[in-house]
Amino acid sequence: MTSIDSLILDVADPTAARSFYTTAFGLDTQLRLRASQEPTTGFRGFTLSLTVSQPATVDGFVDAALDAGATALKPAAKSLWGYGGVVQAPDGTIWKIATSAKKDTGPATRRIDQLVLLLGVADVSASKRFYVDRGLAVAKSFGPVYVEFATGSSPVKLALYKRRALAKDAGVSPDGSGSHRLVIGGTAGTFTDPDGFAWAAEQPAAAR
Repeated sequence: MTSIDSLILDVADPTAARSFYTTAFGLDTQLRLRASQEPTTGFRGFTLSLTVSQPATVDGFVDAALDAGATALKPAAKSLWGYGGVVQAPDGTIWKIATSAKKDTGPATRRIDQLVLLLGVADVSASKRFYVDRGLAVAKSFGPVYVEFATGSSPVKLALYKRRALAKDAGVSPDGSGSHRLVIGGTAGTFTDPDGFAWAAEQPAAAR
């Protein structure tokens, strides 16, 4: 099964970005940081989501991110689907922290249940076919709106969403140009998808 083993974020200052991600989210092995001055403006076409167990944990991560220098895009609040908030890291990456639970069942923790990469695409059906042709299996599909792929025990899950809808969910304008500032490291191979997202071939963790 195709897996995603890491995400490479292109940032202006890798040392500062590493400090932020360690302090705010406790992320280490899932993220790699690479120095880059590639031009980029506005929405970069993707978001990263941390799925956690309860609202108190959402609040803890959001507060930690803000204390570490993030900007609030959407304050944590209840929604039809649960509870969540959106922040933008100092390097420009947009993060959503959310839970399907609406009530706390215990004290806040620092546990992350899932790290999800959401790609905003122009045509969900076309991008779905592109990825299926490269060995990804569909786990969930809601017509031309949303697709989630089965990536096994990968540390990163992958989903597709309409670009405009993803920007709205993040609380930003869908307009943007230049580099995505993202490379996806996995076993699918080295290629660039229809929306310009780059993949780099990596061995699965068990084979290293």
